[in-house]
Amino acid sequence: MPSMRSAWVRTAAVGVSALLLTAAYKRAEPSSVMADAANAFLNSLWPDQKAKVSYAFDDDERLSWHFVPAGANYKPGDRELRKGMPLGAMQPFQRELATALIAAGLSQQGIIKAQQIMSLEQVLLILEGAKPVNRRDPDNYFITIFGKPAAKGTWGYRIEGHHLAQNYTIVDGKVSDSPSFFGSNPAEVRIGPRKGLRVLALEDDYGYDVVESLDKAQQDMAVVDKTALKDIITGASRKAALNGAPNGLSAAKMTEAQYDKLMTLIELYASNVPEAMAARRMELARKQPKEATYFAWTGDIKRGELHYYRVQTPTFLIEMDCTQDAGNHIHSVWRDYENDFGVDMLRAHYTASHQ
Repeated sequence: MPSMRSAWVRTAAVGVSALLLTAAYKRAEPSSVMADAANAFLNSLWPDQKAKVSYAFDDDERLSWHFVPAGANYKPGDRELRKGMPLGAMQPFQRELATALIAAGLSQQGIIKAQQIMSLEQVLLILEGAKPVNRRDPDNYFITIFGKPAAKGTWGYRIEGHHLAQNYTIVDGKVSDSPSFFGSNPAEVRIGPRKGLRVLALEDDYGYDVVESLDKAQQDMAVVDKTALKDIITGASRKAALNGAPNGLSAAKMTEAQYDKLMTLIELYASNVPEAMAARRMELARKQPKEATYFAWTGDIKRGELHYYRVQTPTFLIEMDCTQDAGNHIHSVWRDYENDFGVDMLRAHYTASHQ
């Protein structure tokens, strides 16, 4: 009996510990998780590696981002667009810690997308016959850290490579998580053992769900151009901006069912980041007046044709295009008009500091 009692006590203790750990994990703010992951990664690096990764927070490089295929392994003579340290230059233990830092800024859904996007470089390498040399490389994804990581400090970091660009700014424990870019080439793998893979299937399908739910009069307003835009309008701009007044179909002219589909599309993009950050994105989305929220489409609404859509609100913007490579190449992005790169948070921080 005593041994059974002690076994029960040990089991109960393990259970309580597990609950406490789970509760602590749930309470952990994203800024704290990010700081811990960033410091663990930095502490694993040798001095020359740390020098490549580390930039001052106010360095102009923090506002520079790209989603084109370029990097340290480009052939001689090509411009190196990316700074920081590529995964391919890391020791295995360092790479594991870099992966943990990537995961700190993404949800499970976001991590899966990121890993699959990186893996598509191998598919492109095969499809393109390894030309140009080393242009397609799953190891060519870079980590860059700006400032000194601290849960309540002012710092940032970037994960960037072909079709994956995640920018984070942390100010006083608050996190800005944009620009946030995911792309997929091919949009659908059509040959080989991975045939049928569609990394950004829902970004594409949910957009169609919205436009297909509209009646003829609504579609006439939503489709602003019969010819699809060739790319996202904002590109890799430092500040998200669209010229002119919003156009397309106002959410105020949608039925409740149609508006629910639009919010489902928005939630898909919001859910790429950790739960607490995703909740803030959705809180922002729900605050937007319906009359100031627009859904716009360019191109054909027939599935499989070249197309582009956007969700435009006074505070944030979603864009997606599937137009390159005969409509088998997707770009998608979440932009915050006021808080890309933490601009709004920094303004508030510096104002408070002056006072």
